[in-house]
Amino acid sequence: MTTSYIAREADADGFIHYPDHEHQVWQQLYARQAVNLPQRACNAYMDGLDALALPTDRIPQLAEIDSVLMESSGWQTAAVPALISFGRFFELLANRRFPVATFIRSQQEMDYLQEPDIFHEIFGHCPLLTNRAFADFSAHYGKLGLAASKEERAYLARLYWFTVEFGLLQANSVDGRRIYGGGILSSPAETMYALSDDAVCEPFDLLNVLRTPYRIDIIQPIYFEIENIDFLGEIAKMDIMSSVTKARELGLFTPRFSPKTQAV
Repeated sequence: MTTSYIAREADADGFIHYPDHEHQVWQQLYARQAVNLPQRACNAYMDGLDALALPTDRIPQLAEIDSVLMESSGWQTAAVPALISFGRFFELLANRRFPVATFIRSQQEMDYLQEPDIFHEIFGHCPLLTNRAFADFSAHYGKLGLAASKEERAYLARLYWFTVEFGLLQANSVDGRRIYGGGILSSPAETMYALSDDAVCEPFDLLNVLRTPYRIDIIQPIYFEIENIDFLGEIAKMDIMSSVTKARELGLFTPRFSPKTQAV
């Protein structure tokens, strides 16, 4: 996968200068999701969004995010290029550092972006990093990935995709069916689709998740639901790597999408 985006680098004081038109993209995205997310995002996310107190009219500086995350869960951000290796990704998570690509999408890709930009990382994920269950699961996942082989990492990627990126809470949860996956929360189009009658949702089953292919460039054809955000702690207690071994033996399910572009 290649990218047309270039991350912006901080100056000698650690400050990243974004041009006005990029701040405007942040402002527009934030305004849209501020309307979309109440009654759709899970309570833990909304609580984290309140705690971060993100600016609505400009791209935040990473130091602003770090001060809240460090106090709440011992995490901090790490500025990265547009794309990083699996190894670097796992290393950062294992050390409770969340990678943030310091670029923002163009006006032409407002609804959905297959690359993780700063709106996706900060607005989509960082609010839930104030939640202990989510934060601990993310660090545990990083440690598993560091010790995994290249082949095992491909299966672990599906676990991350269907939880941290595109996870839902079940309809019979306290909140009702809600969103906790950052890939949905940062995408205006997917936010509306994921809770619609057209969306296909199944209860979380670790082995099924590990065997389900996905595409990064489309609205997801299937979502997996967990009981509540604390259930991520239960997943972390499972023998995930044994399930990876079994999933490799059984093979992948038939994709629910056409093999048009990159699938994982």
